[in-house]
Amino acid sequence: MKNKILSIGVVAFLAFSTFQSCREDITDLSPYGQVPASDAFSSPTLVDNAVNGVYNAAQMGRFNGTEDSPVPRGYVFGAAYFQQNEARGEDVVNTQAFYQLTYESNYDPTTANNVYYWEEAYTLINKANIVLAGLDAAVQNNVITEAKANIYRAEVRFFRALAHMELLKHFARPYHLDAGASLGVPYRTKATQVPGDVDANVQQGRNTVKECYDLAFADLDFAETYAQTKAQKSGQEKIVRVTQGAAIALKMDMKLRMRDWQGVITEFAKLNGQYMLTEGPSDVFANNYSNSESVFSILNTANTNPGVNGALASQFNRRSLLAISPILWNDPMWLADDKRRSETAEVALSATRKGVFTRKYKDVTDYKDASPIFRYADMVLMAAEANARLGNTATALVLLNSVRDRALADAVTQTYTAASFATSADLVKAILKERRIELNSEGKRWGDIHRLINDDVEPTTGIPAKVPNGFPLNEWYSVGTAYSGQTTQAIPYTDTRFLWPIPLQELNNNPVLRTQQNPGW
Repeated sequence: MKNKILSIGVVAFLAFSTFQSCREDITDLSPYGQVPASDAFSSPTLVDNAVNGVYNAAQMGRFNGTEDSPVPRGYVFGAAYFQQNEARGEDVVNTQAFYQLTYESNYDPTTANNVYYWEEAYTLINKANIVLAGLDAAVQNNVITEAKANIYRAEVRFFRALAHMELLKHFARPYHLDAGASLGVPYRTKATQVPGDVDANVQQGRNTVKECYDLAFADLDFAETYAQTKAQKSGQEKIVRVTQGAAIALKMDMKLRMRDWQGVITEFAKLNGQYMLTEGPSDVFANNYSNSESVFSILNTANTNPGVNGALASQFNRRSLLAISPILWNDPMWLADDKRRSETAEVALSATRKGVFTRKYKDVTDYKDASPIFRYADMVLMAAEANARLGNTATALVLLNSVRDRALADAVTQTYTAASFATSADLVKAILKERRIELNSEGKRWGDIHRLINDDVEPTTGIPAKVPNGFPLNEWYSVGTAYSGQTTQAIPYTDTRFLWPIPLQELNNNPVLRTQQNPGW
């Protein structure tokens, strides 16, 4: 494990530029563990490359292979994020073996899907911590200014918060059940670069969920203060670089999980005038690097992407690994002539079995689709829900309709009105259903299931019942008729399987975590 920690922290790896902007190469560095971090921060170009390496770690990840010859699989925020968060829910059907263990909840402390999620999230976190330490040295050595360093720090601290928050969704109980008192994950803020760093980090135990949130908010408050705004960026960097808006979006997401409804509304107000919904529901995907709606997406290029086993268009499109479930496709609240139904394609397995697949991700040749982490439609629906829960139904209705109406065949006759909902609770339910329709196949479903456990309006109860693994029978798809076919058995949130287990290798090397494994594993 010590070798693992050292190798994921090596500064040389950080030099590879996600944005293909490298003019200076780090090719002759000393062996692992012998390279002072300052060597990778000795010129402005190398500093920029190091920061780009954090983006690369979020985009690509490693799955099996070796440190010298990694096999990219899109951990954490390539396709793995999108597919795992969808496959844990009921709105997709896993058609093949790729994410079957996740879909059927047959994981354990050694299964790859959850093990690499943990490992690569902490790889990203460690790279962020290394860069933060390197930025301090770069300022001290007059390589870059403090102002420039703060912009970089804002980007890197955003990723540190994002990775920790993602881990909490899978390895920890929801915040609202006990105000964050239960065990979260280790919130790591110290870089592991040389042998002397290892012992300190492998002795770190789990913070509470609340402690993780507090530390993440500190990272994001810094990011919001020092990151550039969208207006200060140009071209695709408005979308693929961390901006002030990205930090605000993640804070909204966290406050939604905390059930801090007023906090969600306050954060949303900061985005006013910076982002705008695209005219049509598909425009944001057709123009995924140049639109008014994307708040933050991860860049993919023909030369730098997670590949056939980790790119969005490969997984959701070309290889047809996750179909839209009849549970969602048939739902009467998703109108038959909704324009979002046209952003799909039927794929037949045989004369009797087929799947309906999203076509949000289109580039099946070069895999250049941006990975949408946050877009404004998500933020609008968060604000709609928060307003509805506080009784601000008129505002909530306007926000909900702003997302939904653009997808309607006839918005004049099909739009929601105040008369559409008998109570504010009914409006909340409609907003939550709209999230499932609008954000399907974007990695949002498990986060909503997780935060809605024991909700007072639309409670989830754990891992939901799902259409069985494999291509659905043709007759299971019937638009407008609620699905009543075969399903798996639901798993209550009190079951061991609701939380992923901490990987065995981590337990074997960390005596503190060994005593803090999730119950039942």
